[in-house]
Amino acid sequence: MRDVTIFGAGAFGLAIAWACRARGASVRVIDPNGVGQRASNGLVGALAPHVPENWNDKKEIQFQSLDIAEAFWRETAQIAGRDPGYARLGRIQPLMDDRAVALARARAETARDLWKGRYAWRVIPAEDAGIPVVSPTGLVIFDTLTARMHPRHATATLAEALRRKGAEIVTDGAAEGRVIHATGVAGLLELNGLAGQKIIGSAVKGQAALLDADLRGRPQLFADAVHIVPHADGTTAIGSTSERAFDAPDTTDDQLDAVIAKARAACPALAEAPVIKRWAGLRPRARSRAPMLGPHPLHEGQYIANGGFKIGFGIAPIVAQMMADLVLDGRDTIPDLFKPDASMR
Repeated sequence: MRDVTIFGAGAFGLAIAWACRARGASVRVIDPNGVGQRASNGLVGALAPHVPENWNDKKEIQFQSLDIAEAFWRETAQIAGRDPGYARLGRIQPLMDDRAVALARARAETARDLWKGRYAWRVIPAEDAGIPVVSPTGLVIFDTLTARMHPRHATATLAEALRRKGAEIVTDGAAEGRVIHATGVAGLLELNGLAGQKIIGSAVKGQAALLDADLRGRPQLFADAVHIVPHADGTTAIGSTSERAFDAPDTTDDQLDAVIAKARAACPALAEAPVIKRWAGLRPRARSRAPMLGPHPLHEGQYIANGGFKIGFGIAPIVAQMMADLVLDGRDTIPDLFKPDASMR
């Protein structure tokens, strides 16, 4: 008899399983699609913070999760004997005009306080960025909080670490013990119509690409709304689109071509790099735009952990802790913004 059953073997499901197993609970993870499929099967892996201003619970929780992520991924990597591709190498953002420079310098002051003095947000010359970048002002932002991981390597690492710790990961099976639904888009869509026919959850399509460009060890780049993430395996990921309307959920098109063109324009090192993989998938977005964590609105006595959207991997370590607090200890550490009621209102 398992203490906890988790439906969904993506970023949230596997991280919660890890937190529960660390507290001594026996765990079964069930996903008919296998480990790390759907939204968690992407390419980009940018673990980047929100802008350090107008602070709220969502930004604070994300900061805390990014802060503990290094220890989280180090431990799972050691136990699994695999590399999740994690490294905190920072992020570069080009500054387009004088107004952007002034704003960036003001944010350096707020970052010092909001990031607890542990990480920096600095304006530096583009030539010192550590990665080739086009900047009209000759200046860029460099923050030391941003990290990256490889989504597919990360879920494989978590799954292997869980197996070595005695957790069960299967494609079919019965629910036992306390039940948590971390089922991504499908799990959100089943909630629609529960609150006066409101759209509680939706699917947002993203498209990304992997380029044969070895920039390993360099900071990632965020330019013209595009993430450019050098991975440890010598590839560079770029993405992604954010499409509320789409014809097909898993095909790429000219919108990805436009993202690739923006990336090449922003980073000269990518100008001739061949595209070796194209990816498209659906990400779960809750009505509140924050993760949905807590008692399940549809399944009485069970729990939901969903709506990671664009920050699922970045926030997974702390989501895991909060869900383990609630499910195993009966202790509610979840901010009101993250509770299902926030999306049901």
